[in-house]
Amino acid sequence: MYRTIADFVVDWKYESDATLKVLNSLTDASLAQRVTGEGRSLGFLAWHLVLTLSEMGSKMGLQVTAPPEDSEQPEHASEIAKTYDISARSVLELVRGTWNDGSLDDELEMYGEKWKRGYALASLVRHQIHHRAQMTVLMRQAGLKVPGIYGPSKEEWSQFGMPAPA
Repeated sequence: MYRTIADFVVDWKYESDATLKVLNSLTDASLAQRVTGEGRSLGFLAWHLVLTLSEMGSKMGLQVTAPPEDSEQPEHASEIAKTYDISARSVLELVRGTWNDGSLDDELEMYGEKWKRGYALASLVRHQIHHRAQMTVLMRQAGLKVPGIYGPSKEEWSQFGMPAPA
């Protein structure tokens, strides 16, 4: 749970940039990649991250610049990434511009429960991380290079003059 807006801002900037890095690595063809025939596609997960910003944001009282939660997934990966970037920046601007540290203890109705604003923001960040991790598995299956997030990815070790761990 966040206790200060500044702490959220630091995390959100890093995590939304990391998500954008993953989204920018997608190709149009990769959007159809699934683990199983019934599983969620890479495109579904990518678009879900975009739509969640407006869905969770609205539950938190934030009018995030994002498509409505029932919007159709775009056909092009670049459109998903562009829309995510706009929406993620909107979340940051709204939280910074309309909330203060004291308001993070205010309670909200979220999914049939009472959540503090600071907890809702932490849940939003964790939601991004969770689905981004799922996406990296699908990216590998689709033959895409996975960008490093919390350190180098397999493909990036050579940039540090080191072999990738086995």
